[in-house]
Amino acid sequence: MQKLNKTLFLRLVCALVGVLFLVRLIFPSLTKPKTLEGELTDSVAVESQASSAQTASKDSISTNALTETSEGSGFKEDNNDVNTMRNATKSDEKLMLFSQPRLHFATKHPIKSVPSYRDCFPDVQDVQIVAAKRYGVSPVANRAEAEQRKSELLYVGANPYYEIDPRMNRSIPYLVPRASRLLEHISRRFLDSLAVKQIPLHKIIVTSVLRTEEDVARLTRYNHNALDQSCHRYGTTFDISYNRFHTVCPPSEEERRAVRNDSLKFVLSEVLRDIREEGLCYIKYEVKQGCFHITVR
Repeated sequence: MQKLNKTLFLRLVCALVGVLFLVRLIFPSLTKPKTLEGELTDSVAVESQASSAQTASKDSISTNALTETSEGSGFKEDNNDVNTMRNATKSDEKLMLFSQPRLHFATKHPIKSVPSYRDCFPDVQDVQIVAAKRYGVSPVANRAEAEQRKSELLYVGANPYYEIDPRMNRSIPYLVPRASRLLEHISRRFLDSLAVKQIPLHKIIVTSVLRTEEDVARLTRYNHNALDQSCHRYGTTFDISYNRFHTVCPPSEEERRAVRNDSLKFVLSEVLRDIREEGLCYIKYEVKQGCFHITVR
């Protein structure tokens, strides 16, 4: 009898455990009592929302009351103090902005120049004249005729990327479209290279462009380097000075560091070497004239 009672008790316990297991399996949320920490968190969240709403309503009421008081009783807030505080805040923001390290699109590149000017720019007259005759116009007799041939030539006397030498009186600022694009391409790449090397901006100075037959005749009297078959007669050739550059003034009045012409010459020679190696032009390094003699290809 005693053995039978123990067996029955074990069966009942097993059945109860099975029922509880099924209840937990079917209704898992019933077996997860809410902790005290959860209750406190919920209550704090509800209270914070309520207090935020009350604070907002109080602020709006106080603001309205202040507005009504200032309008009704003749009270005026000190606008000077308010503006002073706003300006101080803006100045602090600007100070924080400019105190941060400046970001650059690329790391500073060193100035290397070229191994040899004569070796890197060896294109003599015999080489350049072929390209000049191929891509240029027929020689222009005088400046009056040049004015009548603007359908073939482009005016290059005004461009934001380079400067025309104001002392240029033996040529006129006209080029064929192909050469005009080359000149602007060189000028822009020179400015880009200065920016990458973190050098203050300077523009190249063009010292000679299209020469008429009259210009060539006058030059041959005084300049033995001027040739009767000059490439400048075809509107495909221009000279860029390597010992003079136009300084680009910064927008601020702060003093900027001086840049030696030799440093700018090194950068310009790097740019011209790359462009020549790309097959865009022929270049001759002129020693006596102090310029790069360039003809479009």
